[in-house]
Amino acid sequence: MTRMLRSFIQSLLKLVNSFIAMFGIAMILYSIWMIRAWHREIDDSDRPVPWFIYTMFGLGATLCVIMCSGHIAAETANGCCLYCYLVFVMFLLMLEGAVTMDVYLNPHWEEDFPKDPSGNFNEFKDFIIENFDICKWVGLSIVSVQGLCTILALILKGLGPHQERQYDSDDDYTLEEVPLLRNYANQPTYVVGAPVYGTR
Repeated sequence: MTRMLRSFIQSLLKLVNSFIAMFGIAMILYSIWMIRAWHREIDDSDRPVPWFIYTMFGLGATLCVIMCSGHIAAETANGCCLYCYLVFVMFLLMLEGAVTMDVYLNPHWEEDFPKDPSGNFNEFKDFIIENFDICKWVGLSIVSVQGLCTILALILKGLGPHQERQYDSDDDYTLEEVPLLRNYANQPTYVVGAPVYGTR
């Protein structure tokens, strides 16, 4: 029963990680599209790409890396991998919470961010304001899925790794069960007290 529950939670954690990883890939593709649009509009190639585009690309790549580590942690059910994954997800949740609290509680929150010469930041902000209900539900669903990832990882950590057969002594198994454990060459048997031939 425990093995079936562990397999189900592993599959569910992989599925949830895949959903968030698709969101990260969408962020990367959007940032690449913004970089191409920035280079089309600006002829001067010496000007750096604005911070908003780099931030969007970095967040998408970070999401993909975290969810990849979550997929590995779900597959192996290793305690160390699960702890690292939990730390990454909790750090991401704290960062999202800090930005959200800054936007909601600080009336001059735009001054905390540097100026964006591309105007993409203002376009993104206007899009969120115009479609606030949809964006609110998308944001809540992503945070809920990240919380679900945390709960599933904690349950998987509580279930522990796959239990292999434990052997108490060397006499409990045969050579066919553990063929690579030792080099079992046919050793000649010696009898104590037997005469040794060929000596004078």
